[in-house]
Amino acid sequence: MALPVPNLDDRRFQDLVDEAKRLVQQKCPEWTDHNVSDPGVTLIELFAWMTDQVVYRLNRVPDRHYVKFLELIGVTLFPATAARTQVTFWLSAPQPDVVSIAAGTQVATLRTDTSEAILFATTGALPIVPCSLARLGSMIDGKTFRDHTEALQKGADVYGFHEVPQPGDALYVGLSDAVPSNAVRLRFNAHIEGVGVDPTNPPLAWEAWTGDDWEPCELDTDTTGGLNRDGDVVLHVPKGHVASLLAKQRAGWLRARVTEAYEGQPAYSASPSVTGLAAITIGGTVEAVNAELVHDEEVGVSAEIPGQRFPLKKGPVVPADDPAVLEVSDDEGWDEWTFVADFAASGPDDKHFTLDLAAGEVLLGPAVRLADGGLRQYGKIPAKGAHLRLREYRVGGGRRGNVAPRAISVMKASIPFVSRVENRRPARGGVDAEDIENAKLRGPIRLRARGRAVTTEDYEQLAREAAPEVARVRAVAAGDGADAGSVRVLVVPSAVSEQGRLRFDQLVPNDDTLQKITDRLEESRVIGTRANVEPPVYRGVTVVARLRARPRANPARLQEDALQALFEYFHPITGGPDGSGWPFGRPVNVGEVYSVLQALRGTEIVEDARLFGADPVTGQRGQQTQRLELEPHALVFSYEHQVLVEGA
Repeated sequence: MALPVPNLDDRRFQDLVDEAKRLVQQKCPEWTDHNVSDPGVTLIELFAWMTDQVVYRLNRVPDRHYVKFLELIGVTLFPATAARTQVTFWLSAPQPDVVSIAAGTQVATLRTDTSEAILFATTGALPIVPCSLARLGSMIDGKTFRDHTEALQKGADVYGFHEVPQPGDALYVGLSDAVPSNAVRLRFNAHIEGVGVDPTNPPLAWEAWTGDDWEPCELDTDTTGGLNRDGDVVLHVPKGHVASLLAKQRAGWLRARVTEAYEGQPAYSASPSVTGLAAITIGGTVEAVNAELVHDEEVGVSAEIPGQRFPLKKGPVVPADDPAVLEVSDDEGWDEWTFVADFAASGPDDKHFTLDLAAGEVLLGPAVRLADGGLRQYGKIPAKGAHLRLREYRVGGGRRGNVAPRAISVMKASIPFVSRVENRRPARGGVDAEDIENAKLRGPIRLRARGRAVTTEDYEQLAREAAPEVARVRAVAAGDGADAGSVRVLVVPSAVSEQGRLRFDQLVPNDDTLQKITDRLEESRVIGTRANVEPPVYRGVTVVARLRARPRANPARLQEDALQALFEYFHPITGGPDGSGWPFGRPVNVGEVYSVLQALRGTEIVEDARLFGADPVTGQRGQQTQRLELEPHALVFSYEHQVLVEGA
């Protein structure tokens, strides 16, 4: 429901006329003719009309004033959020020493005639650590480590698995150093015969030891076909990789573990044998954010008065990972002041400040007059003449930062020994700053909830406040799909689609987003209620259709338009009948397919349309159906569509 415009004066023309006539009866009892024909009544109506115009203007308060009203109840505009991704720096050649990528290193997308370059900055330092092969071993019973280092040095065949490999068999590769967040190339050569498997889909998992457990490595390339031939395996090692002891041998351990083959996946029929192996570091990956990092900006000089505001040179500001730090000069140097969300709990000696992200301002505590005439200071006031500087903040953000994979390819400054940069995954999480219309909608909800999560609407609103970068939130109460005593909060992340197409992994919110929402709801939930924050269930859909094109229509273009229309309509974020995302739990009818395809300009007639369910994880297609039912709080996901276009 839209927030009603505040009625500062709800009197209308007739109310003003009636009020004036009542006053006439009280003040001038001799005036007895109150008919509209009386000249005095005509004057009353004239002044009532003029007053009504003033009241009308008064009730049309400008948006700026409306924002001030919202600020009184603690509603401020959400700032833009910055998209994030992982960028990989590839070395031009293996290096003998550590290559360091500094925090704040700027990379960007390619600038074109129609679009400006989109800037990203790394959020942390990245050391690219050189490594070499130190040890090689295997384990086939899960307990006994077999050391093959000497055999490998002599050129003998090394068998890492059982004669017929079994799930759990593992080949252990010990690197000379731990290589956290680095890309490592393992070069296998000589006699390798891991026969029986599909070279493009071997039952083999690469993992790295992180001190507590084995974590998966991301496989970049595998030209060995699952250890079936000579070639290279390029792995992206997880951030937690550490050097540790294994069978009294210290190394940065990686392993290739045989996994259980699922239905339709060929298994190994013989163990691979290795007679040569080398390891080198060829790159590294670090997180980057679509923002410009500003360091040590002096924001102003204190006048030693309450409620000081200091504008930043750049803005608007986007939220950062860590709380901002304000540094205030004193006789001993720079003193650190702490960021707070508000000054409600701040005392006169607390070194607190806050940030207005949307306006790009540093705010110091105000002084409030009390009922007895005294003043209470909320937060300390810096001494007169003290210089203030903000240690670090970020500017930028917005939806334009949600770039596609490998869109980031430009280094803004040359880095020695680095040949190129790329983002292997799309950037996600960029959201534009909130507009006033959306803030008007939040105002009544904020006032009613007052930071407490009671109704499902409260849960949804608080989740959006905690993570404004998400696309959709739905809260499900007990009895409506959630367990007794709990509330399910279903989160759909923002995702960039190409011609409406999404990958399934784009619809899974990252752990940081889920944790932010969980922490916020944990503070606000009713005692005895649990909040389970998770992604919704997605039901895949596949459409197979046959169209006849209009005369002079291009069949290839019509086929492309038809596929795009289907992907855009059956879209969990921007699809559905009203374009705001597929409604939760709404079934899919084959009639909608006919409607979408028939509406295309080049379609003469839809000859046939068939609807299938599909598992978005395995890709397995279900049976043909006229109506695809969804669970009450599930969403539809376009897995794949096929369209055949016949000429006129």
